[in-house]
Amino acid sequence: MKRVSPFSLLLLGLLAAIGSCRRDAEVGPAEDCLVKASARNGEILPGEFIVSFQNPIVSGPVEARVADVSGDILATNRIDEAALEQTFAGATSGFVAHLSDEQVARLRQDPRVTEVEPDRVVSMCACLDVAEPRSLTWDVRKTGYGNGLNFSQKTAWIIDTGIDLDHPDLNVDRDRSRSFITGQASADDENGHGTHVAGIIGALNNRQGTVGVASGAKLVALKVLNQLGEGRISGIISAVVHVSQNGRSGDVVNLSLGGEGTSAILDREVKNAADRGILFAIAAGNEGQAARNFSPGRFNHANVFTVSAVDSTDAFASFSNFGNDVVDVAAYGVKIPSTYRGGRYAILSGTSMAAPHVAGLLLIRGRQFPTRGTARNDPDGQADRIARE
Repeated sequence: MKRVSPFSLLLLGLLAAIGSCRRDAEVGPAEDCLVKASARNGEILPGEFIVSFQNPIVSGPVEARVADVSGDILATNRIDEAALEQTFAGATSGFVAHLSDEQVARLRQDPRVTEVEPDRVVSMCACLDVAEPRSLTWDVRKTGYGNGLNFSQKTAWIIDTGIDLDHPDLNVDRDRSRSFITGQASADDENGHGTHVAGIIGALNNRQGTVGVASGAKLVALKVLNQLGEGRISGIISAVVHVSQNGRSGDVVNLSLGGEGTSAILDREVKNAADRGILFAIAAGNEGQAARNFSPGRFNHANVFTVSAVDSTDAFASFSNFGNDVVDVAAYGVKIPSTYRGGRYAILSGTSMAAPHVAGLLLIRGRQFPTRGTARNDPDGQADRIARE
């Protein structure tokens, strides 16, 4: 995959971004340390577009042929090859390029092109509430847990900010972890969100720290968000394509992130992976809105589980997105203790925390995982079942 990007992620200055995160993180006491979308979430990146086309019929390496077709499409439409930033070979293949409005209009008339979408910022903010490690946390005790080491042939792919590769309480597969952020080769977590998610799924049952739902599970970090919690929709698409190409049936993908609005290309790549037997736990989102308005949580499939959040009393979290048309199940997502970057532990809230509880159950129980009881005060009037033993 070509990864040279002269027009890579447009970031605010570090101080401005941190200031924005602090403002976004100011929430009520029932939602302490809520993982929220920052002010930049969904922001269109000027001139950046994701272009998809039908897969070419090839006998050799598909990646090389996709690069050739991408170059041919650009040339046919009188676009300099220097505009090309990266390619991907998924359910439908495509490329990311820096384009003018006139060039976009020409591409949309090309019969080989199926979609042209603006690339957008995916951005979140999370405060840090440092926690003392406690072996069996209330949320895992109520959800149920098992020995993830018994399922060594399965993998949890965590598409997020990376994972703390040295955390003593996590079983991270360094060799298969990778970054999809231009200029950052390491999948090490510089933010903390991905490490928190990883611990909920698979923190070791080692009499220290915390215990994950699938304790000791093999965790692979696919880093798509940087230290500020910012990334691009195109990076998430590339990570999902990577799982499709390298995962196996029964593996689990956790997506505790989402952009503002929808992406047909991202939804299509999730479908491609799910069609191969790969299971998904996807956060419904923390906007307090209908989940059907956001990708990839809006996507329905037998192997895809979009997760809303409840608190320790089974009350529906006020921040959680909702809607039984796309939400499949609820899980605990308020004041959740778990691992954090730097070998630490922290308490965070959000559907970001609810989804990995379901990911852990998917690893040890498959898609027929247990549910018991329903969420109180579900705003759509049809109470979500709660994932737990």
